[in-house]
Amino acid sequence: MLLDFKLLNSARLAVSISAVALALGLAACGDSSTTSENGTNGGDETATEASDLSGDVAIDGSSTVFPITEAMAEEFQKANPDVRITVGVSGTGGGFKKFCAGETDISDASRPIKESEIELCEKGGIEYVELPVAYDAISVVANPDNDFATCLTVEELNKMWEPDSKIDNWNQVRDDFPDQKLSLYGPGTDSGTFDYFTDAINGEEGASRGDFTASEDDNVVVQGVSNDEGALGYFGLAYFEENQDKLKAVEIDDGDAENGDGCIAPSTETVDDTTYQPLARPIFIYVKKEAIARPEVKQFVDFYLATDSKELVSEVGYIPMPEEIYTAVQTRFENEKTGTVFDGGSTVGVKLKEVLVKEEKAE
Repeated sequence: MLLDFKLLNSARLAVSISAVALALGLAACGDSSTTSENGTNGGDETATEASDLSGDVAIDGSSTVFPITEAMAEEFQKANPDVRITVGVSGTGGGFKKFCAGETDISDASRPIKESEIELCEKGGIEYVELPVAYDAISVVANPDNDFATCLTVEELNKMWEPDSKIDNWNQVRDDFPDQKLSLYGPGTDSGTFDYFTDAINGEEGASRGDFTASEDDNVVVQGVSNDEGALGYFGLAYFEENQDKLKAVEIDDGDAENGDGCIAPSTETVDDTTYQPLARPIFIYVKKEAIARPEVKQFVDFYLATDSKELVSEVGYIPMPEEIYTAVQTRFENEKTGTVFDGGSTVGVKLKEVLVKEEKAE
């Protein structure tokens, strides 16, 4: 799925959803977004002297992409203190609803836009530029005291998570697992992570049993799994790395006898070398074309896609894309190329370079 490239791995998550909750509690407006303030760590080399740029940039969407966008917003505001950037966390689906209604300038998404959302944006007269910004991996996590579920196959995950599954005990998953209650935790249905996981594991976006503890806040999953010895959950790699003292990552065997990879743990290295399958994925921002005419939006997205800003992607626990893909994405933004290269479809098994190159050749 990916090309080989070298990156610096960092498990430090600069921001968290709990921080958003605190900000919301203190905010006078009391709405569902948080405003980036000046003065975060890291990347002084990416900041410049204060400019005269001003204005507002409204962003909402994926909790997975949120840490990257928030870090970019805070660093950008060091050089542009009169630009107010708000970053909400409504989930990928919730973000697209606001975006297609014209309420936001940028939508964070942990999956490509769906056909139904494409139609919603068309009805709202919203044209958009689709921009991959990083790679992520979905981590399947268990309680640290669970000493038996060290590796699970895609088939076993499907057995647990498929629609109408009645599996509620670990010994129903595998005969040599103990007689212990199984509790499941995961993202809510508005989450792009939910969509991708169900697509990769169950073969269809949204196809999942409904009797699990679901939340758009990944910290709910962290707390649930860390406090329940029989629990299993999933969310983005960065959240596992931030909470690996409370959780353990389960290795995944994709069952592909030809590649012979066997049980593979989620990490920046295994996403980089394409062995962590099928739960590695690109993540995105979508920019409203009309908003690009505003200097504060245009310059913020330019900063987001700049080569120097890749360090921020690593700092918050995600995986920068190869240089050639960054170049293709930058060109896509400069040309204000609207629409999606995925046609409302899935990114499971898709090679990002191939679809971007195919688009360039078609023009």
